[in-house]
Amino acid sequence: MKLHGVVNASKDSLADFSITLDIDSAVTRAKELINHGCVGIDLGGAGSTQYAERIGTEEEWGRLDGKIQAIADLEIELSVDTWNPEIMFRALQAGANFMNAADGLQNPAMVEIASETGVPVILPFLSGDDPKSLQFISGDPVNHILDWFETSINRLDRSGVKRDQLILDPGTGFGPDDWPWEQRYFYQEQIYSNLEKLRVFELPIYIALPWKMEEGRKNLLEILLNVGFDYGRTHIPQKVLAIKKELELDL
Repeated sequence: MKLHGVVNASKDSLADFSITLDIDSAVTRAKELINHGCVGIDLGGAGSTQYAERIGTEEEWGRLDGKIQAIADLEIELSVDTWNPEIMFRALQAGANFMNAADGLQNPAMVEIASETGVPVILPFLSGDDPKSLQFISGDPVNHILDWFETSINRLDRSGVKRDQLILDPGTGFGPDDWPWEQRYFYQEQIYSNLEKLRVFELPIYIALPWKMEEGRKNLLEILLNVGFDYGRTHIPQKVLAIKKELELDL
């Protein structure tokens, strides 16, 4: 299990403790996350929730420029979370070495970047064509996700993206606007309890881990830790590792 710590260069993040609006604070947070067990950093400059401000390319880049280069100097795994191909291209030029493709590689320009650079790509499942406008899923979400990944992997293979570049994210960090927590919890519990089914693709699994622990979120984290995953995107690595240790002591 590899943990990638979250550094937010957007003031819109609901996890306000992860927000860093200048280079020094971004590097400080990155170092703290590494000291608490992370081997990588996921940096984002534009929020994807319904509460986030919609910004243009230059504003998003202005939030990231300088922070990418400074965190890259720490010589760690570094992804930039964006659905904007121009931002992704600039980020990789500046020192990022992973793509967190928030658009699910729907944009041909994003696919071209993945194909040409050959870097690892976090590929999130999307219940729709746009992470900013997602749809509810009826029926078994796991089968729906498996079908989506099979179709996407085949499409990307034909477009020149190597299969072994891909890291699969079931997309539980995304969701339709104003989704009641009870429904979201049930949806995530179904996926996490059956996460091993994603192993059929023989590719690493990436999960956006909860950063709140109330209302059953700790239970969801415990399910994930028991089932196992390859990469965890986390705001609170020390808490994740502490709960993992508790579970190991109980087994």
